[in-house]
Amino acid sequence: MRITQSMLSSNSLRNLSESYRQMGQYQNQLATGKKINKPSDDPVGAVKGMFYRSNLTEVEQYKRNLSELYLWMENSEAGIEQANNGLQRVRELVIQGKNGSLSPTDRAAVAREIEQIKNDLVQVANTKVSGRYIFHGTDTENPPAQPGNPPTAAGNLANAEIKNYNIEVSRGVTLRANVDPGKMFNDELFKAVHDVQVALESDNPKELDGLLNTLDSVMDRISSERSELGARYNRLEMIDDRISQQEIMASRVLSDTEDADIERVITDLKTQESVHRAALGVGARILQPSLLDFLR
Repeated sequence: MRITQSMLSSNSLRNLSESYRQMGQYQNQLATGKKINKPSDDPVGAVKGMFYRSNLTEVEQYKRNLSELYLWMENSEAGIEQANNGLQRVRELVIQGKNGSLSPTDRAAVAREIEQIKNDLVQVANTKVSGRYIFHGTDTENPPAQPGNPPTAAGNLANAEIKNYNIEVSRGVTLRANVDPGKMFNDELFKAVHDVQVALESDNPKELDGLLNTLDSVMDRISSERSELGARYNRLEMIDDRISQQEIMASRVLSDTEDADIERVITDLKTQESVHRAALGVGARILQPSLLDFLR
């Protein structure tokens, strides 16, 4: 085949254009830090990158859900601790009130302290986190307790439909954030504390024996619910560890797929610049600028 000046010029220009394209690609990778800036750079890698990024976004959402669970459970634990301390103090005061050496005035003073504890229990029952009641199951808009003598619990605490406030922590796995509202701040608790107060105010220590048994039953139920909350909290920490590992692995795979190896890109760019300068030198000899160059 006969090689003409036109063919040499065309080939040289085509090769120079390709050299410019490769240098432009390397410069884009250096500027963005990504080796895939458009699907045509690596169609398979681009599809995999979309899949890995979707997984990473899903993991990040689960981590936000875990943060909400921690918030609910830790505030629930603090509320249960405060309620348990209050009931324990009521129990101590009941034992003290049974002492036959106390005068009616002394028992009335003890009753005043129990009244303050009763009011505090109502406040604990109506604890809100981010504007939502945490001791009322899924009915987070309405308070679970109403002040009064005695205070009253919401009438729907025993409704199974409002018991479980579930949050998804991984695909297809949910974890309950709240304690059972029917076992915590219910009418039995408030009535027991109120009845202790009334018995002391009326100087009637004989009723305190039965009320003491009721208090013990209430406290046992709260302790049981607290233990169940602790078990779920331990599981939450294990799920958190697993999700964190998934996030690390997803980030690493996504980085391997999309992120550019900067050292390699710089080396390739320098190499391509050297090749390009050599091609320009050769092209200057092939692409004659005027007719006089053919007459030399």
